[in-house]
Amino acid sequence: MSGEKKSSECRLSSGWPRSCAADALFQETFLRAFKAYGSLPPGANVRAWLFAIATNLCRNHFRAEKRRNLARAAMSAELRGSDERDPERAMRFNEVRARIERAVSELPRKQRLAFVQRKFHGVDYDTIEQSLGCSAETARAHVFQALRKIRLALGSDGLV
Repeated sequence: MSGEKKSSECRLSSGWPRSCAADALFQETFLRAFKAYGSLPPGANVRAWLFAIATNLCRNHFRAEKRRNLARAAMSAELRGSDERDPERAMRFNEVRARIERAVSELPRKQRLAFVQRKFHGVDYDTIEQSLGCSAETARAHVFQALRKIRLALGSDGLV
């Protein structure tokens, strides 16, 4: 399948009624292309390269959206199951939520900000880089370290 066809599929799949997501991916594609253009070898197929960037960004976007939707569905199911008819379940849910909030709040500032921006708001690493005043690689490291620390904290509580 050609890069152009993949890019078209990316635009047309999942309905894409959210034009702001499409606009953000479009802008991110050209921003990344602009930053990496200097490293493109002479004689390279620029069009195919640009479509590859767009395709990869779309795939990453849809994967992240799928994970967020699954997490929201699980939370909704948990919330629906935690009503007055099952106070024990509601109590467990509130305890787990409090432990997660505590683990996140105990993170160092930059790790917490990077984690919240990436995992709760779906912000890309280049934007996190700008907001934290660090490189995109450092932003990735902050998110990775935050996840590691949260898993350790929840694992010690017997939740992971």
